[in-house]
Amino acid sequence: MSDVIVPKGQPVSGDPEKKGWLFKWTNYLKGYQRRWFMLSNGVLSYYRNQAEMSHTCRGNISLLGALIHSVDSCTFVISNGGTQTFHIRAHDEVERQSWVTALELAKAKAIRAQESDDDEDQMTSGPVAIPGSDESEDPGGIARELAARFHDLNTCSELVARYGAALQRSLVDLEIPPTDTTKQVSERATLFRISCNAMMNACSEFMSAVATSSARMNRALQHERDQKMRLQEVVEQLARQHDNLEKTVTARSTPHTGGNGSGQGNDTEDEDHEFFDAMEEGVSSAMDDKTSFVIKVPVNRKNKVKSGESSDESEGETVTETQKVIFVEDKERPENAMGGAELPVVPKDEQVQHEPIKIWPHVTQAVSLVDGHARRQRVPDKPNYPLSLWSIMKNCIGKELSKIPIPVNFSEPLSMLQRLTEDYEYSSILDQAATFTDPAHQLAYVAAFTVSSYATTACRTTKPFNPLLGETFECDRMADLGWRSISEQVSHHPPMVAQFCEGAAGWQCWQEFTMTTKFRGKYLQVVPLGGAYAQFTDSGNKYTWRKVTTTVHNIIVGKLWVDNHGDMDIVGEGSAAGYVAHLKYLPYGYFSKDAQRKVTGVIKDPQGVPRYVLQGHWDTRVEVAPVTSASADNTVCKTGKFVVAWERVPAPADSEKWYNFTLLAAQLNEPETGVAPTDSRLRPDQRLMEEGLWDEANAEKLRLEEKQRAVRRQLEAEAEEAAARGESAPARAPAWFTRQPAPGQPRLPHLYNDRYWDCKRRQDWSVCPDIF
Repeated sequence: MSDVIVPKGQPVSGDPEKKGWLFKWTNYLKGYQRRWFMLSNGVLSYYRNQAEMSHTCRGNISLLGALIHSVDSCTFVISNGGTQTFHIRAHDEVERQSWVTALELAKAKAIRAQESDDDEDQMTSGPVAIPGSDESEDPGGIARELAARFHDLNTCSELVARYGAALQRSLVDLEIPPTDTTKQVSERATLFRISCNAMMNACSEFMSAVATSSARMNRALQHERDQKMRLQEVVEQLARQHDNLEKTVTARSTPHTGGNGSGQGNDTEDEDHEFFDAMEEGVSSAMDDKTSFVIKVPVNRKNKVKSGESSDESEGETVTETQKVIFVEDKERPENAMGGAELPVVPKDEQVQHEPIKIWPHVTQAVSLVDGHARRQRVPDKPNYPLSLWSIMKNCIGKELSKIPIPVNFSEPLSMLQRLTEDYEYSSILDQAATFTDPAHQLAYVAAFTVSSYATTACRTTKPFNPLLGETFECDRMADLGWRSISEQVSHHPPMVAQFCEGAAGWQCWQEFTMTTKFRGKYLQVVPLGGAYAQFTDSGNKYTWRKVTTTVHNIIVGKLWVDNHGDMDIVGEGSAAGYVAHLKYLPYGYFSKDAQRKVTGVIKDPQGVPRYVLQGHWDTRVEVAPVTSASADNTVCKTGKFVVAWERVPAPADSEKWYNFTLLAAQLNEPETGVAPTDSRLRPDQRLMEEGLWDEANAEKLRLEEKQRAVRRQLEAEAEEAAARGESAPARAPAWFTRQPAPGQPRLPHLYNDRYWDCKRRQDWSVCPDIF
């Protein structure tokens, strides 16, 4: 028998996810064979057994555009137009009808999702609406939601009409003479169909009224968009005038050959009067050797644009007013530098000598020594390799879609194992959290640590290398940073990374990272599925959480940019049981009144009383403040002084030349002796890419992928041979992690087995597979 699974937090009326045993037609020799089927996200997949779900899918078919029809009481067929056809037989008629109904509803939702994506593609301004934004400010969002619900009703109505007609035909075909009972059942079926039709007519009229109202609101919204575009043109014109004015002032403050030194002979003097609205009296006399002026800049209270982000941030109602901004220009400042309220004026020599030394004490050295080990300060510059579409297409000829190699042009010279190790760049937050005895205070800093792991995603849009099965990465920074970690790729289908990190301050972290991706044409969503865990050895406090969704925008056209959004709950266990931190990563939205990349949170005790609040931005800093008092319903709180729990360290000045790496990221792939033969630093394609030999790196990457596929085919053949003998083939176990949790350990499928560092000390790598 089969059963229906409803994901946690989703209503039963949503897209049904169904699984169970069915019989699938294979060939004329074997006939129908028993297979395990799974219906999820509009795709029907099947496996030989339930154990294969973790690594091998035997086939799948998308229900979008598929034809579903019943052959007899137990058999039904699914076809997508000729390329794929599944002949499936159920145990009985009831189970067949249950599957057909679930498939019809999943198909309807897949069609609706496709139509919704097409509607988003037709929008004339800005990217698509971000999921989770406030629908009250999106006139079309309510209409689309109602249309989706109406589509579900329509699908159910069609099913009711179809089954009602079949019921009446069955009553007519009965060989017994008509009785009052059969007549009564037929009349009730007819009345039921009439009631359904009346309900659908009422829903149709309601949708017409909503569509009319939505059209009127859309016209009003378009008017606001036009006003916004005109305002944007004014701001751009003002910026150009500002640039010309700045150059004019710089020219005036610099002696000119043949001039009188006052700048009166400059050709642009007549234009200067167009830009000055007012002149601040006495400012020039107060500033030695500096020229200052005041202009009135239009300020949009809702359309504030953060540095480095799109100016199409908001399309809501705008209020334009003027604000005085004082610009101070230094004589030695470069002409192409823009002055502003957010950019402090620093003499050129001071910028070169003092500011880098203040932030990065190591930049003046090529290599630094830590505990006798050389640590590099950067990686080679990223070469300017043009991406040839033909070179990609010629590698795709005659290959399956899953075997098409992705060139390293889209990647960075780090593996996913190393990228996940960057989560501990700000491990000092956990060091500080280990000193707190109050679980609420400690949980507040753990929450700040989880936010810090997203700091590099703001400017890192390149893709890390996918690890090979059995690939590992160790990072021993006990000498300087106070922690060490070990990571291993423990599964390839689906891809899964297990990681363990321990700090000298008395904390341990586990992490199991796996994900699912959703490609929507304009953007790609990465939804993490694994969990993370932190434990403080002195207090016994334990905390678990799961990462939020990451969306990469402008996949096809435009500049890539990343947004992290969703809700995160950090739950306490052990001595901290009952404590929970609720974090909300606000999504990017054109209609949002809040600053972008914002994170808010509250830490509650077991009684549900707020103890700490958290605010900040996941790309810059996070502040924490204690709650001094709260209302009876805990909805209004008064807080004390906010304290900075985490602040991002500025990247090196020229990091954009080497993949926007931080200092830690640049040191992750530096060669090191004595590591396991499966370590990512020994991976040849990744090393060749870092050295700028991208053609050779692509060739090595293809070789490694083919070698991994050959190993997978061998394992599958061994499993089939064992099954033929009635035995179960032993699965390939990870080297440094166990698949089942030990008693008293955190509830994670893969746990560290405490063997790696001892094997490294003895240089015993006999358990490591040959993957490179």
